[in-house]
Amino acid sequence: MSIKPSLTWRIGIGKLVGLLIGVAAYFLLPWFTGQSDALLQWGFLLWYATMGAFIGVFGVYNWHPILQLPLPWWLRAPLIGGWMNFVLMLLMYDRLADIMARFGSDLFRSPGWFVAEGMLLGALIGWLATRFAGEGIETAGR
Repeated sequence: MSIKPSLTWRIGIGKLVGLLIGVAAYFLLPWFTGQSDALLQWGFLLWYATMGAFIGVFGVYNWHPILQLPLPWWLRAPLIGGWMNFVLMLLMYDRLADIMARFGSDLFRSPGWFVAEGMLLGALIGWLATRFAGEGIETAGR
């Protein structure tokens, strides 16, 4: 399949996939937490849509301008997703700890698992955005 690289499509695909993940989180969160908190649900929905948009935008960079190293999607997207969820973990550590405590296993009690989740979801978003809209400076339309 031949695709014409497009930054607009990358951002759109990233936001759409992030929004779908956020919608899933919106409906699954009461099941995980045992209670319904509308602000938390909306926060996760919008968080993942924003993560998708960031991953889409940063698809322009497939070469690090300062370090002069290649920056392929499979490295860039998980780093962005992990960083975004790391920030989320710092902002609401206690709340995420309560959610993770419901899993019952000592292995999954740490909110740090949200960083790993962000990396996996970031990789998914990055792969889909790259697959269907390309990557690199070509996406900017130059």
